Amino acid sequence: MPGGRSADLSPLVAVKVFSAGTAGCLADLVTFPLDTAKVRLQVQGESTSSVNGHRVRYRGVFGTIVTIVRTEGPRSLYSGLVAGLHRQATFASVRIGLYDSVKQLYTRGAEHVGIGTRLLAGCTTGAMAVTFAQPTDVVKVRFQAQVSLPESGSVKRYSSTIEAYKTIAREEGIKGLWKGCLPNIARNSIVNCSELVTYDIVKELILKHHLMTDNMPCHLTAAFAAGFCTTMVASPVDVVKTRYMNSVPGQYSGSVSCALTMLVKEGPTAFYKGFMPSFLRLGSWNIVMFVSYEQIQRANW
Repeated sequence: MPGGRSADLSPLVAVKVFSAGTAGCLADLVTFPLDTAKVRLQVQGESTSSVNGHRVRYRGVFGTIVTIVRTEGPRSLYSGLVAGLHRQATFASVRIGLYDSVKQLYTRGAEHVGIGTRLLAGCTTGAMAVTFAQPTDVVKVRFQAQVSLPESGSVKRYSSTIEAYKTIAREEGIKGLWKGCLPNIARNSIVNCSELVTYDIVKELILKHHLMTDNMPCHLTAAFAAGFCTTMVASPVDVVKTRYMNSVPGQYSGSVSCALTMLVKEGPTAFYKGFMPSFLRLGSWNIVMFVSYEQIQRANW
């Protein structure tokens, strides 16, 4: 990330990759309950329709968290955490850790970097990361979406992370582990561009106009801006991705079918279901991740 340092003094690629993966895991640990609430709200429409219009179970971010804790216990807020950490260890390492290197590759080391090049670099590392980490994302979403209510006789879909990988591969084939890969590439290209490019530009402008020095308040400001912009542009594809990845075989013919079904049955507002937890999660996730990323880089540089 730009910080007023010359290119020849930038951290090694290995340091950036390690720092990004570690920071991503730390951010997930802090914000995972918000992510679980977001997933439950996003899949709620298909859940309610499948039970003949029963009352809405989840209302609002904190209402969803309270409901989950009351009906399933506090541990359910962290259902899928292991897969989430698997995801960040690979996903954040690639999409964030390699962003500067890919950006420099496209500019061939030029000092001035245009917004088009930044966007291209963000799309590239976002797509690369999904290719590696898609199975972990599928398992994470399914764990977060599953509801276990002993009194009603419902049981969890999977008992453990490893069992989930094996079951999906056995019942749906290897392709099942990459289910929703295309919408996820679209979603994460958008997220990566919004997140990294916004952080990149806001931090650069702050330093250029001497509003702050390259310190924690600067990182917090740039990270908050990145979280807000990302939520605005990424929510629709994020909802489609979550619905499709959590669907049973044959429910949708593809991500486009999933989007059209949502539009027809629930209206356009369905694409912004879970917006507030998405913003709370992405905003706090960006703050924890980018601040940690900057500090871990400096500690290892």
